Amino acid sequence: MADEIIRTLSVDGLRYGYRVLRQPAPRTEPVIVLGGALQGMHGWPQMDDHLGPLASVVTADLPGMGDADPMPAGTGNEVLCAAVAGIIDDLGVPKVNLFGFSYGTAIAFGCARRDPGRVARLVLGGVPSHITDDQRDRWSRAVGRLETGDLEGLAALAAGVLMCQDPERRVHRGELARRYVRRSFLHALNHSPHAARSLHRALEHRPDFSGGLTGVPALVFAGEHDTVTSPERQRAFAATIEGSRFVTIGDSDHWVVLERPDDVADLAARFFTDRPLEQAPGLVALPVQARAASPRVAGPPATKR
Repeated sequence: MADEIIRTLSVDGLRYGYRVLRQPAPRTEPVIVLGGALQGMHGWPQMDDHLGPLASVVTADLPGMGDADPMPAGTGNEVLCAAVAGIIDDLGVPKVNLFGFSYGTAIAFGCARRDPGRVARLVLGGVPSHITDDQRDRWSRAVGRLETGDLEGLAALAAGVLMCQDPERRVHRGELARRYVRRSFLHALNHSPHAARSLHRALEHRPDFSGGLTGVPALVFAGEHDTVTSPERQRAFAATIEGSRFVTIGDSDHWVVLERPDDVADLAARFFTDRPLEQAPGLVALPVQARAASPRVAGPPATKR
């Protein structure tokens, strides 16, 4: 039986915490899960179920999330990467596996680029590597509802920005996922001291996915109908990571971790334990090896398979 431990740390004077579900007989390095801007340490039960038997599972309230201290204005991802490094130090392990989703991919990718020697394997999903001006304008209109107190309207608009709205594209449990996302935004806005600031930061902050990465085994996955950043552009981003693999999970959009949670967790478990990915459930195509790393994210989308 794994033991759950919650620890409190600090970075640059900011208090934050992490939760570890310890596996006494692990088959791989601890897995640190880094999620979206409004996702904290208690939002990943599917990872506990699938990864818990294989490794210690770590989730966190980094600065600006959950019960941690708020992020001061102008603070960049460097502080968040330092916070993750603090968790690795506190765990007392030489290396960890990193799983990043959506907003969390920028943190995980930044950590791997900052100190690749401490990252055994890297999984990134729903990578927002290419955000258009139109998307930023739609997000700005959603966040603007904060000024009038229209939280219902904000939640509805935010769900529309983040989820596929095309009725011709099948999304598994799509309507259920849409309702859940709207309720999650409303709950966070009404109960989290960080929610409003996190939304503004998501609008103002442009995550850096350039520069490539070498020396870290990596997997990038995308929902088949991701409309935040298309699978083709996410595949182009994956090609900047030397030797990485890319997969697409069917009948899902940007919220693939909500729509296909068990398939995502199973995929991560396979990769973190060096098992073949070809039989992973939910894939719309076999995994592909990325091309040789290039110094920056490619401009035009890759050709669809």
